Amino acid sequence: MSERRTALACLVPLLLVGAVFFYGFLLWTGWLSLTRSNLLPSTEFVGLKQYERLLLDPRWQAALWNLLRFGAGFVVLPLLLGLALALLLDQKLRGEGLLRWVWLHPMALSMVVTGSAWRWLMDPEQGLAEAVRGWGWTSFRWDWLAQEDMAVYALVVAAVWQITGFVMALFLAGLRGIDESMLQAARLDGASGWRLLRRVILPQLGPSLASALLVLLPAAIKTFDLVVVLTEGGPGQSSELPAFYMFQMAFERSRLGLGAASAMVLVMMVLSIALPYAVVRSRRKVAA
Repeated sequence: MSERRTALACLVPLLLVGAVFFYGFLLWTGWLSLTRSNLLPSTEFVGLKQYERLLLDPRWQAALWNLLRFGAGFVVLPLLLGLALALLLDQKLRGEGLLRWVWLHPMALSMVVTGSAWRWLMDPEQGLAEAVRGWGWTSFRWDWLAQEDMAVYALVVAAVWQITGFVMALFLAGLRGIDESMLQAARLDGASGWRLLRRVILPQLGPSLASALLVLLPAAIKTFDLVVVLTEGGPGQSSELPAFYMFQMAFERSRLGLGAASAMVLVMMVLSIALPYAVVRSRRKVAA
C-alpha cells in the first residue's frame, strides 16, 4: 500500500502539470478564438467571427492548399520508399546494420537542422547545383526555393528525407513479425514474387501502415519549423502552411484571436485523425 501511495504521490504532480499546460492552454486558446483579441488578449466575446474571417481569408485558403500538396508528398512518398527499403533489408543483406543506421540517421536530426542543410543544398548558386555545374553540366539549375509553384515541393524533399527511415523501421518490424510458417505455406501453394507480396505480406503489414499514418498525418498538419528555416513561407506565401500562418497571425501580425482560431482548427484536424483510430482500437480490444 505504501508503494502505491508513493507512486501516486509521484504521478499526481506530473498529471497536474500536464493538465495545466495541455488542457488548460487548449481551453485558453479556444476562449481567445471567440474574442476580439488582437495585440493583447481581450474579454470581448464575438462568437464565431474569428472563424468566419479565417475561412474567408485567401491566405488561409492558400495555406490549406499548400498543406494538401505537402501532405500528399509527405505521406505517400515515405510509405512507398519506407516499404521498399524494408523489403530490401528483410532480405538479410550483408551490412544490414550499417544500412539501417544510414537510413535512420536523419531521424536523429531536428527539422531545424534538416531545413538548414537542405536550404544550402538547394541554393541555386551553391550546394548541389554548383557541384553539378562543376561536373560539366553548366546549364543545370535547382531553384525550387525561388519558384512559387515548386517551393512547397522543396519542403516535401527535405521532410521525406528525414522521415523515410522511421517508416522503414515500422515496416521492417512488421515484416520480421510475420509468421514464417505462413510464408512457407504460401510458397508451397505456388505463391511467389509479387503475388506473395500482395496476397500474404502486405495484408500482414496493416498495423505498421496504421502506425505510420498516425505519425505522418498529424506531423504534416503541424509542420512549422521546417517552413521557417527552409522557405520562410515564400516566395510570397507559396509555401506557407497552416501552422506557419497561425504563428504569423498570433505573434507577428497582432491578430491573436485569428491566430487562436487557426490553432483550434489545427487541433480539430489532428483529433479527427487520432480519435477514430483510438475508438477503433478500443473496440477491437473489447471484442477480443
